[in-house]
Amino acid sequence: MVVKKIWTIILTVCSLVFLFGCQKEDKIKIGITQITAHVALDSTREGFIAALKDAGFGEDKVEFIIKNAFEDIGNANLIASEFVNSKVDLIFAISTPSAQAAKNATLETDIPVLFSAVTDPVVAQLVDSLDNPGGNVTGTSDMTPIDKQFALIKRLFSDATKVGFIYNLDEDNSLVQLEIAREVATSLGLTIVEKGVTTSSELADAVDVLISEIDVLYLPSDNLVASSVPIVVEKANEAGIPTIASESGQVENGALITDGIDYYELGYQTGLMAVRILNGEKPTDIPVETLENTEIVINMQTARTLNITIPQDILDVATKIEK
Repeated sequence: MVVKKIWTIILTVCSLVFLFGCQKEDKIKIGITQITAHVALDSTREGFIAALKDAGFGEDKVEFIIKNAFEDIGNANLIASEFVNSKVDLIFAISTPSAQAAKNATLETDIPVLFSAVTDPVVAQLVDSLDNPGGNVTGTSDMTPIDKQFALIKRLFSDATKVGFIYNLDEDNSLVQLEIAREVATSLGLTIVEKGVTTSSELADAVDVLISEIDVLYLPSDNLVASSVPIVVEKANEAGIPTIASESGQVENGALITDGIDYYELGYQTGLMAVRILNGEKPTDIPVETLENTEIVINMQTARTLNITIPQDILDVATKIEK
């Protein structure tokens, strides 16, 4: 009888070990890769995970493997390869370089890839078209409303004629935005003064040169620029040059104002796309999505520093940051 009880206990313990082992093994694996860390990309990631959790795909069911490439394309490629070798169930790539790395790494697999914080996925060769992505890749575009942002320049700084545009020469997103900015500026009687860089140290030096040639500085949704916003804003403020941001994270870091999208919401929307894929839909059947709604965000401390008065009708509809 004692021996039988002992064997019963052993079998029960073994069964529980096997059961919990299977449950752990059965967790859905989602690899999340981003080219660097800054407010916009981090908010995108947080929104993505929140959407999955709200849909019942929390950490009890999903293992989120989060990786940062620290602004290095080589690292982005290694991360994507690691995800493929680990046989993740889905890759979420935040930024164009990370998405391109994920697409290339999964060419010989059926691993679905979702991207976000990508300005033009067609130009970046991630999808065939916005409506018909093709292949295993789809996601959300963060195409920024440059027309609305330049309209703010005209409204707030009617005497301005020269708008600075600093960007990463190696980032497809920035080249797309630069072309749009040129067209919008021309239509408004403004001139773009551009400076292209490839490293953070070059960016700081370029800002020093640029602020002596312009009336307003525009900050595109460029990952190198976004990672350096505090130092860019500090230099611009010292020279009395207002900074117009492409997204609210830059305003949180000191830029004066934007009329842009919410990256948390963009990530959340991408998370809902992930839910559809986990429930059986194919990326090729899911069109690329964008956020239609934008929001004016103002850094009131920066406005006071530059002695800029924001019109009341703008203040009435804006989100105001007091730091």
